[in-house]
Amino acid sequence: MGHGIWHGIERVFVEQSLVAAFAVVGALILVSNFAAKHLTNGRVHGSAIAIVLGLVLAYVGGLYTGGKKGLADIPPLAGIGLMGGAMLRDFAIVATAFEVDVIEARRAGLLGVLALALGTILPFIVGTLTAVAFGYHDAVSITTIGAGAITYIVGPVTGAAIGADSTVMALSIATGVTKAVMVMVGTPLVARLIGLDNPRSAMAYGGLMGTVSGVAGGLAATDPKLVPYGALTATFHTGIGCLVGPSILFLTVRALVG
Repeated sequence: MGHGIWHGIERVFVEQSLVAAFAVVGALILVSNFAAKHLTNGRVHGSAIAIVLGLVLAYVGGLYTGGKKGLADIPPLAGIGLMGGAMLRDFAIVATAFEVDVIEARRAGLLGVLALALGTILPFIVGTLTAVAFGYHDAVSITTIGAGAITYIVGPVTGAAIGADSTVMALSIATGVTKAVMVMVGTPLVARLIGLDNPRSAMAYGGLMGTVSGVAGGLAATDPKLVPYGALTATFHTGIGCLVGPSILFLTVRALVG
């Protein structure tokens, strides 16, 4: 009888994979919030714990299946691949934009533009210097890895446009993902120190950090009301990076390294 129950549950998870994914993620958040409240006395937000646990589970899932999609390679958990995919991610980003107060957004003004410029150029410089330090000397590879430091979307878009090989593009994605995780986990920890408690500062922060997933996750753990403002400028940041990466930034690097 017990075997039949488990078989039935597994069948439901396979047939209703997206619903199952929401259930699993919901359970993970409940556990994370409990741990945040009782193990850290509220010092670490539950969302930050959930992000780290999700990464650990993805790693374990990849080891267990030998696949490339973490837990999504396990049939009963395949819905996690759809839930965490680009479609629902972009839908969530667009949905958050409808919560933006236009008056508050206008107040960012020049500060928001400056944040976007710095948030694009500074990570790119850090990424290019890192690429050079690890032995890359051609303009295509340096630019691609530098673009990955802007966001993990800008990296492969730039690499595909300028002809980077798959290894370099993978490194650019890894660079961007590392940045996103650092922003997700670090935002709640530094929010009070940097005055991240109002829409204007959230827009500046989103422009500086750039990574949509990192900013949205970090602000959700800080104050959910700030998510639309940070996501708004972070989305612009990604678009700008995709435009200037294969063009202005690549031409600049090529002029410098030949």
